[in-house]
Amino acid sequence: MSLFDGKPDGPEIATKGAHHGGTHAGAPLAERMRPRTLEEYRGQEQLLGAGKPLRVQIEREAAGRGELGSMIFWGPPGVGKTTLAKIIAEVTEANFIEFSAVMSGIKEIKQVMASAAQAAEMHSRTILFVDEIHRFNKAQQDAFLPYVERGTIRLIGATTENPSFEVISALLSRCRVYVLKAQSDETIAELLREALENKERGLGEMGITADNDALELMASYASGDCRSAYNTLEVAAQLAADGAKHIDRQVATDAVQQRVLQYDKQGEEHYNLISALHKSVRNSDPDAALYWLARMFAAGEDPLYLARRVVRMAVEDIGLAAPEALNLCLSAKEAIEFLGAPEGDLALAEAVVYLCLAPKSNAVYTAWGKVHDEVEHTRQEPVPLHLRNAPTRLMKDLDYGRGYRYAHDEEGKVADMDCLPDSLKGRSYYMPTQEGREKLLAQRMEEIRKIRAGKRSS
Repeated sequence: MSLFDGKPDGPEIATKGAHHGGTHAGAPLAERMRPRTLEEYRGQEQLLGAGKPLRVQIEREAAGRGELGSMIFWGPPGVGKTTLAKIIAEVTEANFIEFSAVMSGIKEIKQVMASAAQAAEMHSRTILFVDEIHRFNKAQQDAFLPYVERGTIRLIGATTENPSFEVISALLSRCRVYVLKAQSDETIAELLREALENKERGLGEMGITADNDALELMASYASGDCRSAYNTLEVAAQLAADGAKHIDRQVATDAVQQRVLQYDKQGEEHYNLISALHKSVRNSDPDAALYWLARMFAAGEDPLYLARRVVRMAVEDIGLAAPEALNLCLSAKEAIEFLGAPEGDLALAEAVVYLCLAPKSNAVYTAWGKVHDEVEHTRQEPVPLHLRNAPTRLMKDLDYGRGYRYAHDEEGKVADMDCLPDSLKGRSYYMPTQEGREKLLAQRMEEIRKIRAGKRSS
């Protein structure tokens, strides 16, 4: 009996060559259609095509000419991360231990590591597959380190989140990261057709036919997630089985119900989408900006979060070139709170379009950054005496306020008086652009400069 035979508590453990044998007729279609070999595996040609890095490593280890190290598969749901890990274990004849970060803790980690250490002594290789590794905390991830370092196990982690942020650096440095891409609509449509016709593992025994555009619709709504597409096909097949045993576009529409949106409000895609929205606004592209805004609304993003980010765009990228933009965005925020969806959403869409088409200036944003840098890295100079108030006799005796010039009493409302500390005299932080209303502000600044220069020369 193998060391890994039996049914221990905790993670699922499979013996060599048994990674696919447990699939039964009542399993979900996605599980039954799971590829069992590299030849069956579809997509990810950038990693698994002939001569590509991961394919070469797998083949070298299978032939006994190399060691496949620990790795992390990063990609959206339903692209085949778990499937690929199981295929690697099968091809390299390794014991396969499947961990779920949601269900397992340090106790289970130590239990499995002890078993893997015994297997290593018997010259048996072990692959530990950790699904959703980003959900493990630092202590749990630390527990893997000594075993990964010693080669007791080869870790394969799967994550939908950027491992740079979610996996501790010590573990990440010992793993190679492979990025798996969402499956194309064309690939998913082909897989659905195969599942519909496959009598051994698919739905072939049902005798269901399907129009190409129906399969393409289901593939499109899956947003690259094969598992979701298979689930939808099962629903469509059940609907068709009660009727003409044919899946047309209407049946597919009924089965789909709602597009799968790959979105986590705390995950990387959240930040990717808001970045796309902000940069589309900055680049004066209203069509793209509306698209990304709609994507975030459809995914259930908090409208007030979007409103806050749109207000930020107004002050960061529009600035004084169109100062009314800030008021418009704040009004959109008020409309969201007052009206709710969908009218409030429309108000935010109007604000986004206005920001796209408004003249752009980041002059104040840049000036503010320069001032912050100045404050951070220069000596904290005292306020010049002539700018200080003197409410007491002592302060007046100490020359507080001496030399102050009241601008309203000066010609042109500008006094010949420096307002920066002596060590910073002559500094210029705000450099207005020639965009929108800021062009007028630039002209006014030049007028002020000339007035001050004239008074100093007289």
